[in-house]
Formats: sequence, structure tokens, C-alpha cells
Amino acid sequence: MSEVLTIALSKGRIFKETMPLLAHAGIVPKDDPETSRKLILDTNHDDVKLVIIRATDVPTYVQYGAADIGVAGKDVLLEHGGEGLYEPLDLEIAKCKLMTAGPVGVPEPEGRLRIATKFVNCARRYYAEQGKQVEVIKLYGSMELAPLVGLADRIIDVVDTGNTLKANGLEPLEHIADISSRLVVNKASMKMKHAKVKALIDHIAEAVKNK
Repeated sequence: MSEVLTIALSKGRIFKETMPLLAHAGIVPKDDPETSRKLILDTNHDDVKLVIIRATDVPTYVQYGAADIGVAGKDVLLEHGGEGLYEPLDLEIAKCKLMTAGPVGVPEPEGRLRIATKFVNCARRYYAEQGKQVEVIKLYGSMELAPLVGLADRIIDVVDTGNTLKANGLEPLEHIADISSRLVVNKASMKMKHAKVKALIDHIAEAVKNK
């Protein structure tokens, strides 16, 4: 039995946009994660498995070797810190921006800012680089609500079209980072399964180039 290659993916946009890239490498899942309740999906190769996990957990699974390879948004990688990972490839999919946002036309208040976000580490780093003292409040969703009910002055979130901000009376303000999905590889897997991992990276890189 040849060594199994495990690829960690999250459901939704990243999964849908990664599938054509994997197909170019000859890898097709036997089940659709949107309809299957399985968390480990077999593929048309006995030695390649897909694990379906939360987007925020992908870097952790890859870092600790529970998956050899994963696909994660740059926002998730920035928040995670990227320890124990190689990031060999920008897949140029699921593109958006990490930005600050606040109520339209409301100037930045004096004194210490309160920032609501799920990107706590990114927020602390961003404001520390500017020499600003801020209070960071961790939220898991519905960031747009925080300034509307007085919980925070600003939010940090990923912005795609900006329509959700606009619908809630907010506007994007400062640009923190351009986000897209990246291929990440466990450092030990890169050594121990080098030929297999390298071949997959090369196939996917070719698919990205020819998109």
C-alpha cells in the first residue's frame, strides 16, 4: 500500500473553486461534501483522501500533520501565524480584501478604539504597527452589528463586494491585506512524501496558470 496523501479542504466557495484545480491533477472526490455527511472523502485514487473541516482549522490540521496539504484563505493563515507550514502556491481563488470598516461619515473617535473582529491577531498586529492602542473584541459572526449597537467603533473583516457593509450603513476604510486561497503543505510531509507532494503542487500550479 502506498502512503496516503491527505488534503484538507473547507466546504463552500473554497471547495467549489479548488475542485477544478484538483481535477487538473487527476483527483476527483467520490462524494459531494455538500450532500454527503462524511468528513473523510475517498477519491478516484486509493492513496488520496480529502478531509472536510472548518476553514479556520485547515492550517492547524496541516501544521500538526493530520493533513499533508490544505487549502486556506490568506486571512485564516495570517490569523493562524503559519507556523510549521510551507505556502508554495497562491491559487488565485476566493479573492477578497481584509479591511477595517466603520459607520459612514463618522470620524474616528478620540482615545482608545474598540475593534470587533474574528481576526484578533491580525487586528493587534495591524494597530501595533501604527502605534495605536486599541481594545480588540472577539466576535464569531455578524461583525456589522457591532458598530450599530455601540459595541465597537470599527470592525475588521473580509470584504468582497462591500454590499453587506453598505446595507448596514458601514463603509470600508483601511486596506490591511489582499486575500486569496493558498495551498499549504506540512513541512514533514514535504520531506517524507516529497515526490507525491511535489507532483501535486506542479499539477495545481499548471492549472492556476492556465485558468
